[in-house]
Formats: sequence, C-alpha cells, structure tokens
Amino acid sequence: MRIALTGSSGMIGAALAARLEAAGHRVRRVLRTGRADEVGDPGGDAAWWNPDKGYLDAKALEGVDAVVNLAGRPVAGRRWTAAEKARIRDSRVAGTRLLATRMAEMRHPPSVFVSASAVGYYGSRGDLPLEETETPGTDFLAGVCRDWEAAAAPAARAGVRVVHPRFGAVLHPGGGMLARLLPPFRLGLGGPIADGTAWLSWITLEDAVEVLGASLLKDRITGPVNAVAPAPVTNRDFTRALAAVLRRPAVLPLPAAAVRLLFGEMGTSLLMASQRCLPAKLIRTGHAFRHPEITAALRDILSG
Repeated sequence: MRIALTGSSGMIGAALAARLEAAGHRVRRVLRTGRADEVGDPGGDAAWWNPDKGYLDAKALEGVDAVVNLAGRPVAGRRWTAAEKARIRDSRVAGTRLLATRMAEMRHPPSVFVSASAVGYYGSRGDLPLEETETPGTDFLAGVCRDWEAAAAPAARAGVRVVHPRFGAVLHPGGGMLARLLPPFRLGLGGPIADGTAWLSWITLEDAVEVLGASLLKDRITGPVNAVAPAPVTNRDFTRALAAVLRRPAVLPLPAAAVRLLFGEMGTSLLMASQRCLPAKLIRTGHAFRHPEITAALRDILSG
C-alpha cells in the first residue's frame, strides 16, 4: 500500500512508519511547515502541510491508497488556559477537516482514512464498561474528540472507509505517560492518584501500531474503535503492577486536591478521569493483543 501519514514524528507515528516500511509499504510523510506557501522540496517521498492556514501540498494525497492522521498538539504539554484549549482543539479538528475535504474533492480518493481519536471521548464514567456505542461525555476533552471525529465526515460521505482509533494511554518507556512515571517510581516515590479507584484504559505501543495496521487492512473495521487492551485496570492496580515490576515501593499517594492545585482542569481530566473502555469491535473481528494484561505488559516493555 501507499500510505500518507501525518504525525510521523510522534511516538506512535514513528513506530507505525517503521513497521509499515518494514512490511514493504510505502509511507509518504506529510510534514508540518510554518508557511502556507512552502515550495521547497521536503526530501524523499514527503509533502508539506499547515492545517492552521488550510494548506496541504498538492502531492500529499496524490496516488495514495490510505491516509493515517495522527497529528495533534499534546494535551499534557502545559496548563489548560483558554488559548491552550483552543490550540489543542484546532490542531486536531482543522487538520482532520482539511484532509477529509481534500479526499472528498478527489476523483479517485484513498480507500481508507484512519484518523486518531481518544478515549477522552467518553468523559469520566466511573465503573461503567464503555464500548464504542456509548455516548460522548460532556467535558472539554470529550468535546474535542467528538468534533475531531466529526471533522472526517466529508471523506465518509465520499465513500472512504473512515476509522477512528480511540486510543487509551499508550505505554512505552520512551514517551507518554509511562516515561513520566518511571523516574519517581524508580526512586520509590510513586503511588496512587486520589483514592486510586479511577479506571485506566491502556495499550502498549506495539499493540497500538498493530491496531492501526488492522484498521488499514481489514475492511470490517470502520467507525470508532476502542484502541485499548482488553483488561483495563484501576489506578491503584496499575500503580501496584508498575511498582512490582520495578521492585520498588509505591505508597505515596497524590491527593485529589494536590492534582487540582498543581494541574488544574488538565489534571482532573487526564489524571483522575475514570474510563473503563473495552475493545469490543476489535474482539469481534478476532484481533489478538500481544499484551492483554498489565503486569506482563509492563514486564515485557521494561525488560529491554
């Protein structure tokens, strides 16, 4: 396949590009530029875009069989001011809409558009098991995910198969949540957040890449897909598993009041939201996870 990929410099994008190329697929990296009139050659089979300015290189989607959209401003980069929240939303919605609109205008559009989303779609739902048919939440991240997915509608109306992998916490020691947790946990300074009862929906980087590959290749996979391991865990159980794998104590809790004081709305949404998501669609297609259980997963990815 010939695949156009945005977000190729991120943790998931870089791993996906490497996996696809190793399998013999051609990956066209769609790279962000600060200019809307960029004419320089980005080098190799690559193209420029700037979603903020509605700019997409004419060759970006030319002759490709599929598009994977992983672009988006990190949600945990800084405190959520009104301006930062607008940047988070626009970085996802504007880019997705630009790609989908261009596909809809093509005489022969790509056959599939895999555009990322997140389990933040559901908001914080306590102990409720969440399959893909569940309604969206009402908080900021839920609204972002809802609009992010809706922005792909022009491609779907044009007959493109659209898939929205709703990623949980992607676990890898080189980035994301796990990379931030490892230093304090290795010092024995880790512990549960608040009362530890919030559910964490997680997936290893290797399995996240496998889900994206399945989304590209399996016509049965369409619409929203919970890209999470089949066994979500509470924050307390995740803490215990990580501490056990590292052979360190984890008895220093982070109180809810401290989370709100230190991180504001971002901390409440990212650190204390409870999302017990199940990969119902993937299970129905017979998808097999390399890392279905948290302790074995952490042991495997931290053993290198």
